[in-house]
Amino acid sequence: MVVVRLRDAPCSLMEREGYNDVMSTSPRIRLLLMLVGGALLAALPSCGHPSPPLKPTVSTAVPSAGPPYFEDVTAASGIAFTYRNGQEAGHYAILESLGGGVGLIDFDGDGLLDVFLPGGGYFDGPDKQQIKGHPCKLYKNLGGFRFTDATAAAGLDRTWPYTHGCAVGDFDNDGWPDLLVTGWGGVLLFRNVAVDPQNPSAGRRFADVTAQAGLSDPRWSTSAAWADFDGDGWADLFICHYVDWSMPANNPKCDGYTPNVKQDVCPPTRFKGLPDVLYRNHGDGTFRDVSVAAGIRQVGAKEGDAGKGLGVVAADLDGDGRPDLYVANDTEDNFLYLNRGKFHFEECARSRGTARDEMGRAQGSMGLDVGDFNRSGWPSLFVTNYENEMHALYRHLGKEGHFHFSTTTTGLAAIGQRYVGWGTQFLDVDNDGWLDLIISNGHVIRHPVGAGVRQKPVLFWNDQGRFRDVTPRGGTYFHAEHCGRGLAVGDLDNDGWPDLVLSHVNAPAAVLRGIGGRTPEAHHWLGIELVGRGRRNIVGTKIEVHVDGRTLTYFAKGGGSWASACDPRHLVGLGRAAAVERIVVTWCHGQRQQWPGKDLPVDRYWRFVEGEPAPQVVEKKSERG
Repeated sequence: MVVVRLRDAPCSLMEREGYNDVMSTSPRIRLLLMLVGGALLAALPSCGHPSPPLKPTVSTAVPSAGPPYFEDVTAASGIAFTYRNGQEAGHYAILESLGGGVGLIDFDGDGLLDVFLPGGGYFDGPDKQQIKGHPCKLYKNLGGFRFTDATAAAGLDRTWPYTHGCAVGDFDNDGWPDLLVTGWGGVLLFRNVAVDPQNPSAGRRFADVTAQAGLSDPRWSTSAAWADFDGDGWADLFICHYVDWSMPANNPKCDGYTPNVKQDVCPPTRFKGLPDVLYRNHGDGTFRDVSVAAGIRQVGAKEGDAGKGLGVVAADLDGDGRPDLYVANDTEDNFLYLNRGKFHFEECARSRGTARDEMGRAQGSMGLDVGDFNRSGWPSLFVTNYENEMHALYRHLGKEGHFHFSTTTTGLAAIGQRYVGWGTQFLDVDNDGWLDLIISNGHVIRHPVGAGVRQKPVLFWNDQGRFRDVTPRGGTYFHAEHCGRGLAVGDLDNDGWPDLVLSHVNAPAAVLRGIGGRTPEAHHWLGIELVGRGRRNIVGTKIEVHVDGRTLTYFAKGGGSWASACDPRHLVGLGRAAAVERIVVTWCHGQRQQWPGKDLPVDRYWRFVEGEPAPQVVEKKSERG
């Protein structure tokens, strides 16, 4: 495909010139353009964006055999919870297809990540037309992979709507993480407050402040992300909205996908998309919808104008120090909102190469993440898609801010196209310094063709910029099929290895302990916790870890995976390096700081506070059992 150079042009130039309208018309035209473009590129290699080559692969040893990377500890963890979607009512409603996410949140400040799980819902009433919610649960982390139900003690034992996901962020800058819950009928915002303000040791609980905050939008919400988009020090909020389905007014009956199946869940193409919403945080506990003025796509003359949002991630995607937004839409173009400052965003996905696949087709996108998988120093985007579509790895091409669809060239296409992907994350499973990938899979219809409702998760090992399928080494959980949805990655026991919590539809959630494949060589790690000045939100910050003459780059982000909240800390694998040279942090909307490695012993967590000269070692709260 021809890659067009637009050094000084606005993002919307290609859309105005109709390039993508041509590419989206006929497969024959698309093929002709691709062949012509390929010939032009071969004849004129200096035209367009030169794709920076991936680092040569030195190692050819693929770790397909050996000890597992994860151990399933669900049975002994104390987490016994199932997300339920209400399909027993027989409505075949699209509402039932989404499932739930996972939230990791240290709500009580003891240094251990607790687990929040949305509960889903069901259909009630004499005609089963009333949409109601199952309870959500909060599990307190006791250490050593033991959890206890803290839902009632934390003030979350209440009547719930039909829920899907969650987002974690400190919206009032008091140093305590707050919780947003998404689902059918809008969102709920819970502020983290003291049980007894006069007695801090009495613990923490959540107070429902949705109405006071002004978050009264009743539209169907899925994923959300917190970030300080205007640099005023307060965390703003972006919420994805899905489609205009409702019960019973707009729940059409759709035929099955094979001749012998009379009915199945309708595809999203049967419904109009709902516009997403951007809220500005006023700093006084209230929010204001600034979507239209900010340039967030609204319902327009053409189908797809509003999108059908399922996933969102906020991070600095163009290196200007401001957090941007990337939105995964179902069967519509994905959106790339570049932050131009002062709450003005420019939607650039088509011209930057992140709207569609390499054939110019919109995909059914769900989960997504940001990471520097090839040590380029730039954030690439990964998106999970529907069956008969390749998952999308959009490789960042450098300072001009364009991306290249690199699924095939990086080895990710090797798994085929039978999966329906949901939650996903970049993570370093063996702490070798290269970001691996995990994907949770599961179908959305009752009677799929050629694939099961339950599907195996996929684990990719990063072989110096190219990915190898090492799913069998994931552990026993990866040997079985699941109706997977949300996935959250975090260090639940603070031992330096990434752990997993996964949500399923109508099946118990799973807790996996990261054991790194028990690599024979000593692989070291460094944990990084960032704290903004005045506890401000720091999404959009970039971290550079200089070690053994190379640079490992990480990005502070909001949202990601699917409808889930991961560990806000950064776990950096160092391989065999027993020391780092220096740490450089470029704070969003702020200054650049660096710290010498001699002051930062490895294999522990460090807290970096914006503007303070010395980092703080974080006391370890849990020992490996």
